[in-house]
Formats: sequence, structure tokens, C-alpha cells
Amino acid sequence: MINGHRICGYVAIAAALGATLMAAPAFDQLRLIAPAAPGGGWDQTARVMQQTLQRAGLVRIAPVENIPGAAGTIGLARFLGAERGNGGVLMVSGLIMLGGIVMHRSPVTLRDVVPIARLTGEYEVIAVPAVSPLRTLADLVSALKQRPEAISWGGGSAGGSDQMLAGLIADATGVDPRRVNYIAFSGGGESLSAVLGGQVSVGINGLAELEPQIEAGTLRALAISSGARLSGLDVPTLREQGVDVEFENWRSLVAPPGVSADDRRRLEATVDTMVRSREWREALQRYRWIDRYLTGPELARFLDREEQRTRDILRKLDATDRESTGLTGAEPYPLFVLIGLFVCAGAVVFEARRQRSSARPQSALRARGPIALLIAGVVLHLLLAERAGFVIATAVLFWFTARAFDDRHPWRDALIALAVSTSAYLLFARVLQLTLPGGVLARLL
Repeated sequence: MINGHRICGYVAIAAALGATLMAAPAFDQLRLIAPAAPGGGWDQTARVMQQTLQRAGLVRIAPVENIPGAAGTIGLARFLGAERGNGGVLMVSGLIMLGGIVMHRSPVTLRDVVPIARLTGEYEVIAVPAVSPLRTLADLVSALKQRPEAISWGGGSAGGSDQMLAGLIADATGVDPRRVNYIAFSGGGESLSAVLGGQVSVGINGLAELEPQIEAGTLRALAISSGARLSGLDVPTLREQGVDVEFENWRSLVAPPGVSADDRRRLEATVDTMVRSREWREALQRYRWIDRYLTGPELARFLDREEQRTRDILRKLDATDRESTGLTGAEPYPLFVLIGLFVCAGAVVFEARRQRSSARPQSALRARGPIALLIAGVVLHLLLAERAGFVIATAVLFWFTARAFDDRHPWRDALIALAVSTSAYLLFARVLQLTLPGGVLARLL
């Protein structure tokens, strides 16, 4: 009996040790990088992963690091440079980063990292503040057709899914997508604040980010980009309101280049266990995320198809960056401004030389005055172009240029500057159909 009890005791100890070993976390620490500011979809995904991995016992700690900027390409570049070969870190990625890479012609791409898994899909919501005069999608479409530049769209990074959807809606309603006045924010928190504060006419974001505000009544949802209505959500789709657009954002995970085969298998196994856990399934339901789990060769093929689709969409929207070498392919407006500045600079230099050679000498300080005014005008124009808009920035440039040649009529020059800049805006935006920043005067132009 004693031996029997001992054997039973040994078996119990062995079973306990085996259970402990099986329950040991795969990682003592697994860092999660969200290449965006707090509050957006990437940040939300990383923090849900953090909770799920820790609660499921897969990771002891999973700290989240935010690296905002340029649709995630800043985070991508830092990820490539600082984390190469590190098997204990993952970065959230997805369609928005792919759009940023294409739009900004980024030297670093998703081909430089190791794809681990596609995780989720999410539909986008078009929403306005509760006090907005735009009560329905029909109101928005009508206003968009009348004055496209007067409707400002607030969303995530330039080139991302939010801007793509805004352009697709414009295209589907007969509006030139190049006339969409899209204002990009570095994170979902910033874009939501802008929408709630009335700084933009309409906001576009993922359902998970906007649903709390919709339920609270501070935002009014005009439409959702799904093919059919979602259960439990009283928001009509774009298609059922006459706008033939269906659109889905997706998010994925990548590892840094140079990770060993063993580290890659451990990361893939950990993510696979996470997505099958009860905690993750609950998170999918809570945030209304669509399960789009995909790995292996199918994931690689999916990424190749998505890259081509993204290029096609952004090319259609004319939202890709121009070549930065020379003046080839330059838009008429920047080319016009550049030529004008050269002409003004030449005129100032000619006038200074003429005065220097005249019989009436001037002080060196007075001779440099016109050049200083012209430089000040150019600097202020560059600083104000996006924030204040084309009309104000160009009026400031015109006024300083006029003062450089004749400083006797400041008020007259100011009125002429406003008239000329407003006329130029209407010419470029309405006749030539170029997208110019409307700024604070967008609703009046």
C-alpha cells in the first residue's frame, strides 16, 4: 500500500508538472507596435491583442508602443531598422499602410517584413455631428455635387482606407474624386475630435471607433460600407441609398525581417492559438470585427492582389505622389507658382540693381528690404497653405510681393490681393478642376 500511495503521488506530481509546463506562456514578453497615434484601429487592435494574449496565458506581458505618422510608414521604417532579427515583437499593419506606401512612394514596403497573419476586416462608417445640417446621405451627396471642395472629409492617414472610401463615394455619385477635400489625421482619436468639434463636414472611420459615439447620440451615422445591413445596427448601407460602393478595411500582423525560422513558427503558433481563444472570439463580437484570419502562401497571394487593387484605386483617385525629380508631371498650380516666384525674384533683383546704379544712393538696409519682404511672403504662404487655405495664403504672398515693389498703398494692395487669390482659386478649382485646400473659407467658396 505504501508503494502504491507513493506511485500515485509521483503520478500526481508528474501530472501537475506537465500541466504547468503546458500552461507556460510562449513568450515572457511580446512587444506589440501600433504604427499610429492612440485611439485608432491599429492601436485598438494592438490593445485588444495585449489583453487577449495575457488573459489566455500565451504571453506574460505584451507592452504596446505607438509610432504615429505617414500612414504607418514611419513606424514601418523604424520597425525595419531597429527590430531586425528580433523574434519577440509584432507590428500591426493592414490596408491603410499599404495605401500609404503606394501614395507616398515609400522606399520601405510590406515586402520588406515577414507576414504572420491577416486578422480582421472592418466596415467603415460615414458620420456627421448630431447638430450637422446634413441629415441623410442624400443631403451629403447633394452638397457634394454642388460644391465638392466645400465638403471636408476627416479621416485617417493620407492614402488610407478612409480616403479611398471618400474618393470611391465621390466617383460613384458623379463627382471628380480629385475634388474631394480630404483632411488626414494621424490617429482615430484626432479625427474623431475633429468630427465632433465640427472642424470637418463629415467623418469616415471604422465602425468600432465610431459606434460608441453613435450610440451616445453625439454622432449621426449616414451610411456604412457593408454589402448588407449589420444586425443590431440601424445604419443603412451605401448601396441601399443609391451609392454603389462596398468597401472593407483589413488589419494584419507582421514580424521584422531576419527572424529565425524557429522564431517565426513560435510567433505564428502564438497568433494561431490567440485567434482560436474564447477571449479573441468575444473581442470580435464586441468590436464587430469580421474574422479574416489568413496565413501562409494564401496570405502572400492576398497581399500581392491587395497591393495592385490599392494602386488601381489611388490612381483612379489621382491620390499618388508625383515624381519628385525635376518638373516632369508637376501639377499646373505648383508650376505656375514656381514660375511666378522666379519672375518676382528677377524683378526685385533688377529693381535693386537699377536703384543702386541711379544717382540717388540708398542704404544697404533699404536695398535689402524688398528681398526680405518677398522671402517673408513665400515663407508665410507655405505655412498657411494647408491650415488657412489657398485664398488666404496666396493673398498674403501677393500682398508681401506688392509691398516689396511699392509700400504706399497697403489697404488697396490687401483688397487686390484677396480679389486676385479668390479669382485664382475659382479658376483652378472650378474651371481646371484641381484640388486646392479650401481652409477656413471652404464653406464659402
